[in-house]
Amino acid sequence: MSGQAETIATDIKERIIAKAKEIGFDAVAFAPVTTPERNKARFRDFVANHEYGGMDWMEARADWRESPEALWEEVRSVIVLGTNYGPSLDPMEKLHRHDRANISVYAQNKDYHDLVKKRLKRLARWLVEESGVQVKVFVDTAPVLEKAVAAQSRLGWQGKHTNIVSKDYGSWLFLGEVFTTLEIATDPVHRDQCGSCTACQDVCPTKAFPKPYTLDARRCISYLTIEHKGHIAEEFREPMGNRVYGCDDCLAVCPWNKFAKQAREADFWPRAELTAPRLADFLDLDDAEFRALFRGSPIKRAGRDRFLRNVLIGLGNSGDASHAPRIEVMLRDESPLVRAMAVWALYRLLPGEAFATLRKKYCEEEADTDVRQEWDRT
Repeated sequence: MSGQAETIATDIKERIIAKAKEIGFDAVAFAPVTTPERNKARFRDFVANHEYGGMDWMEARADWRESPEALWEEVRSVIVLGTNYGPSLDPMEKLHRHDRANISVYAQNKDYHDLVKKRLKRLARWLVEESGVQVKVFVDTAPVLEKAVAAQSRLGWQGKHTNIVSKDYGSWLFLGEVFTTLEIATDPVHRDQCGSCTACQDVCPTKAFPKPYTLDARRCISYLTIEHKGHIAEEFREPMGNRVYGCDDCLAVCPWNKFAKQAREADFWPRAELTAPRLADFLDLDDAEFRALFRGSPIKRAGRDRFLRNVLIGLGNSGDASHAPRIEVMLRDESPLVRAMAVWALYRLLPGEAFATLRKKYCEEEADTDVRQEWDRT
């Protein structure tokens, strides 16, 4: 159809909600196509201060991200869908198991993007068949400020950790959106109920929240372990602990999680081998084995080298020198990322004389400048 808005029966909201629940969504809400100026201002500051780190695509389509109507002029309503991925156990309990890898709750099984997008498409097809309107679906990877959009509905509010908080599901919701040319009455905006609580900010091990509702991705462990392609700055390595893919701390401490529910979707239940795997068990992975192990998992997108970079940092923080012989093997790895973090891990685990012996053996033949600098720093 053209860009003209279409309207249909007043019961459309109830019908959409019923269909979305039938498809498998846990929460459904309706948001306007405009974004509040405070959210736009926060995003502009985020871009201007380069707080997105190496995620250059944030700046490349900044104008599209400011509001749904900037991305698609014909949109008249946004249907916001939430999928619960609440864990059965406190994800912070594993932080004290220093020999184990702590993997973010969302990444312990299948990639949620695939499941959520399929369901969004099913809902969108049904809406087109029912009303003949135009639709577009989005989940995370598109240039949409989805949390700001969701916060304009009754789904929840954008907490001080910048994520959506729900009275029904705490901080554990995957978001997806259906943009449509259909005019649907929007929901009342959910009141911010963070109050004076600063638990999410206080718990952050790298101090990634310069102020409430503001995240500096360059300091965020989720960004560093997933998106950051290079060497992780030394100041962040010890605070990473055993977190090898993502970080749930700011989500896990949210008091509203007292109302959270365990995910009903089996695809979000943790795979046994990823619940609390031994850090050292990942050291033998070559690229093919890495891809096979993480087939269908979001971890696969980080790649073997970045993942092992994170694993070696975890081992360096473990305090267990028995891993040193296996880590020493990684000094011959093809990846400079891996070799550099092997140097750091050995420096952390070995007594000075033993480390000096390794330095003499390996440093002079090291061709990569960054890895040689790692030897020099230690």
